[in-house]
Amino acid sequence: MTVNQRLMTAEDLLRLPYDGMRHELIRGELRTMPPGGWGHGKHTSRIDWSLGPYVAEHGLGEVATNETGFLLTTNPDTVRAPDVAFVRRQRLLEVDPERGYYPGAPDLAVEVISPNDLYTEVDEKVAEWLEHGTRMVLVVNPRRKSVAVHQPGRDVRMLGVEDTLDGEDVVPGWTLPVRDLFS
Repeated sequence: MTVNQRLMTAEDLLRLPYDGMRHELIRGELRTMPPGGWGHGKHTSRIDWSLGPYVAEHGLGEVATNETGFLLTTNPDTVRAPDVAFVRRQRLLEVDPERGYYPGAPDLAVEVISPNDLYTEVDEKVAEWLEHGTRMVLVVNPRRKSVAVHQPGRDVRMLGVEDTLDGEDVVPGWTLPVRDLFS
């Protein structure tokens, strides 16, 4: 006897009752993770405190936090959620993401590694962001006090506490000393 397992859709995910956990949908299969700890939230907030006001002041687009969902594929559906995301203004004018998940990848995705994250899972997520059009992925590693900068077609750049993050052409003019993430 064959049992057909029904894949979950983005709409199903959107309707899940709040259970205090973080959820993503990977090719129709639900992936559940525990909520981030204090350190995770602290490092995420420090990026948001720098990026959010800069983007607003310069009218560049919108910044989202708190595991905002991005619908990357349909049939089966994949919904990924970065810790911090930026979508440029021009792309926001093309869609109405107020209801549901943003259709597509962010221009910038920030992933903060939690103590319970596996590096292979983080690498998988980075690859997926880049595959679906994210122009820059920042992976903040609190244990190593470093930031890995991933961009399509370029080698990964590792930044330490003496370096400065640069938004380059993704978030023009935005910079953040890496030291400020870990002080």
